[in-house]
Amino acid sequence: MNEQTTNEPSKSFERLPDNFDGLDSSRRLSVAGQLIISSAKNEDADRIGLLKTPERYSKTMRFLLSGYESTPAQIIGEGIFPTESHGVVSVNDIEFYSLCEHHMLPFWGKVSVAYYPTDKIIGLSKIPRLVNLFARRLQVQEHLTQQVTDTLYALLKPRAVAVRISGQHLCMMMRGVEKQSSSTISETSLGLEKLTNLEQQRLFSALEGR
Repeated sequence: MNEQTTNEPSKSFERLPDNFDGLDSSRRLSVAGQLIISSAKNEDADRIGLLKTPERYSKTMRFLLSGYESTPAQIIGEGIFPTESHGVVSVNDIEFYSLCEHHMLPFWGKVSVAYYPTDKIIGLSKIPRLVNLFARRLQVQEHLTQQVTDTLYALLKPRAVAVRISGQHLCMMMRGVEKQSSSTISETSLGLEKLTNLEQQRLFSALEGR
């Protein structure tokens, strides 16, 4: 007996909407998950392992893009304090994970921050939170580096601040040139003109954890 083909949607998934108007972000992302699965040639969308994949995909993407839901001011809160110390302050090797805005593939690495305070310092736990805020958005590493630098400079008004990121990118490792051992370094600074040569050396030594 010959099998009959059908254009009916999979029994496992909800019917795909004709358009996205009126759908909340959770439903939009769930639909996106369905579309990804349906684009995989000869894949069986009724497989047990895929039944809840659109829902899981939606939850995962909402978390990875949660940086759009807050502002630096909300993240920092009351975490800025007066100080009489003016020596260099650094936080090194802050882990981050983000999504490349060009291919929506992950990139990850470590962020180091160093600054010379004027009259304010930031709670040390707030710097990783600030990194996460910007990392959990569609990003490129260069923008992430600049955003952290600009925000700290605006909030603290330090004499100088420098940020360095070392990252690895799946858009280079899984596709394209497929180079597995490469890393990308990006670095930005503000206020260096306010420092002596010795202070600049100390700032960048602190940035490198020396």
